[in-house]
Amino acid sequence: MSNPFFEHRMQVTRRHFLGQMGAGLGTIALGSILQPNLARQAASPLGSLGLADIPHFAPKAKRVIYLFQNGAPSQLETFDYKPLLNKMIGEDLPESIRQGQRLTGMTANQTRFPLVGSYFKFQQYGNSGAWVSELFPHMSQVVDDLCIIKTMHTDAINHDPALTFMQTGAQQGNRPSMGAWLSYGLGSENADLPAFCVLLSRGKGNGQGVYSKLWTNGFLDSIHQGVQFSSGEDPILYLNDPSGMNRESRRSMLDKLNVLNNMTYDEFGDPEIQAKIQQYELAYRMQTAVPEITDVKKEPDYILQMYGPDALVPGTYAANCLLARKLSEAGVRFIQLYHQGWDQHGNLPTEMPMQAKDVDQPTAALIRDLKQRGLLDETLVIWGGEFGRTNYCQGTLMANNYGRDHHPRAYSIWVAGGGIKPGIVYGETDDFGYNIIENPVDIHDFHATLLRLLGIDHERLTYKHLGRRYRLTDVSGQVINGIMA
Repeated sequence: MSNPFFEHRMQVTRRHFLGQMGAGLGTIALGSILQPNLARQAASPLGSLGLADIPHFAPKAKRVIYLFQNGAPSQLETFDYKPLLNKMIGEDLPESIRQGQRLTGMTANQTRFPLVGSYFKFQQYGNSGAWVSELFPHMSQVVDDLCIIKTMHTDAINHDPALTFMQTGAQQGNRPSMGAWLSYGLGSENADLPAFCVLLSRGKGNGQGVYSKLWTNGFLDSIHQGVQFSSGEDPILYLNDPSGMNRESRRSMLDKLNVLNNMTYDEFGDPEIQAKIQQYELAYRMQTAVPEITDVKKEPDYILQMYGPDALVPGTYAANCLLARKLSEAGVRFIQLYHQGWDQHGNLPTEMPMQAKDVDQPTAALIRDLKQRGLLDETLVIWGGEFGRTNYCQGTLMANNYGRDHHPRAYSIWVAGGGIKPGIVYGETDDFGYNIIENPVDIHDFHATLLRLLGIDHERLTYKHLGRRYRLTDVSGQVINGIMA
């Protein structure tokens, strides 16, 4: 007995077939717009291209460049102008202001806490009237693009836990860093580059060390760990194929290695094997992409001049700022630049100008460069350290020579671009620059806001580990709506 339905199918014309196929392709295209990560997620067992349900909101920023000033620059010599300290120089910090705050071991035994104002002059700039130290003549000219937050505070009083807290949301180790969380949630915009890159530079001041736990993947898959670039002529070591091996033989070797790794994965089911496969493949693709991106010599002369005389010196802050722009422009999701040398416990009037000179022009150039390329609106730039500095002198106060101890209760950072309200000063400290009197911002608040700007609900970006769901903001954090455009 014949089947009328089957006979009808056999009589479908080519025109009818192509028309129906076109409708199907349209549906696929619409789905890719509404759920851009769905197909990619299905093909990526580790989620290296982002989670399927992210973004949760329409993102204001796509990428982050974090200019971390390692060692904690003094807010009293940068953006928190306190003329009262100059008037009261040498007088003891009133106990009513200190309120028994915990001190570090370096000043806990001091019998006096002599106040000391800034050795450097301040002036107001921009429509916001923000006070900026004379140490930053270039940054002062882009102040209308910045949102200066004067009321950051942290729970940590020493460098290691404070650094770890700022980078991972916890003072203890083995937690994923900010960049790792973003790699896990959003992935990279460029399949030929890592989602998370790390650049290191060293200034002329007293430096604090940085270490790989600051850009670790923690308990996330290892594909999300930050990729550290070298400070030498070759930012990525062993990028070139060895003598006698061409691209075809390298591809053949990786294909055979992938077969062996997949056999091992089928036997043991260890997700790190899949991560290793992805890392090998990424390294292969980077061999083509990285040399072009890291070659700053091809930049126009006016760009190199804008970043300053060190722009072509590998490993300098200026060269890394320019490289950060190129990486961000190429689609790297999170670029972390650590600049060491801000730990001025003594000799601050001599050391800090050298340190500020290293970073001032390249930082302002980065803002201008992103802006002229139309990239600042979609790139969040952050500048600041792990805590602030005391308003009193560490040790004996001498004329034109002083140092400042760690101060976690209030310090300044700034953010720009990527959905941030430009040209504002957020929060206020007391006349001594010691306590916050308006709009405090803690580390979890800052992280929650950063994630929100990238389209992520910080309470929903979680990862189950050892029976508990972890997140960057731990169990707290409020979005700072006052700084969002």
